[in-house]
Amino acid sequence: MTALRPSVIDAPRVALTKRPWSLYLSIGLLAFLAVAAVAPNLLAPYGPTAIDYDSALQPPSFLHLFGTDESGRDLYSRVIHGTSQSLLIGIGAAFVSLVLAVILGALAALSVKPVAILVDRSVEILFAFPALLLALLLIAITGPSAWTQVFAVGLGTAPGYARMVRGQILAAKNSGYVEAATALGHSRGRILHEHILPNALRPLVAVFALSIGQSIVWASGLSFLGLGVAPPSPEWGALLDAGRAYVTQASWLLLFPGLVIVALALSATSIGRHLQFYLEKGRRT
Repeated sequence: MTALRPSVIDAPRVALTKRPWSLYLSIGLLAFLAVAAVAPNLLAPYGPTAIDYDSALQPPSFLHLFGTDESGRDLYSRVIHGTSQSLLIGIGAAFVSLVLAVILGALAALSVKPVAILVDRSVEILFAFPALLLALLLIAITGPSAWTQVFAVGLGTAPGYARMVRGQILAAKNSGYVEAATALGHSRGRILHEHILPNALRPLVAVFALSIGQSIVWASGLSFLGLGVAPPSPEWGALLDAGRAYVTQASWLLLFPGLVIVALALSATSIGRHLQFYLEKGRRT
């Protein structure tokens, strides 16, 4: 008899359990970016604003790994120095998103019926709007800045997570262990804090990691549209915004910041998937 092969559906799970090279690479990249955010001078050979017009728009080389911009500034050094601001925007937006999601989801699942219906309808209205449109609306009202990006991206992505939190709380609320705790005479407050919330909010650990990459992509997109941190800031989205005028003359000005954003988003997603898998595995055991 031949050995059974895993199905296509089980392939991602098998990949997570065998040799998680993607996890190791993701952790390595995030560790490198963490060093870049905390101590950029250890990794950047030049200052982020060091101008050298004689070296303007030079392609990538051993002297300038990512090439130079129109002012002769080293693009690799600017990407390194922009890591802290980009990560703060992404992590801040993910935090705002999940805090709003927990509040809205908990109100929709645990409140009395009129309040729950009102919250549900409000979340559905927000969810009906594209996240980019909500972000653009908030930025148009308050003006572009790093803090506006944080709240705009957080508000735009919160409704989807709020629906997930609501579903998790309702599933925990109707579970067997809650029924058993009720039969034992535990108070509603004790059941909520010891059973419902811990089990319902556990998946948010993985979701937070996933949302960081998504938030950085959204924030960079807003900066690329000129609605975020303005050049000459080395924030990654601002680098894309500054480089689009030279897309045909110096494509590396868009290529390398874009690759860094994609690599970070993929790394955060990979870590989030592995966290989700291990949390589910621990829950089953």
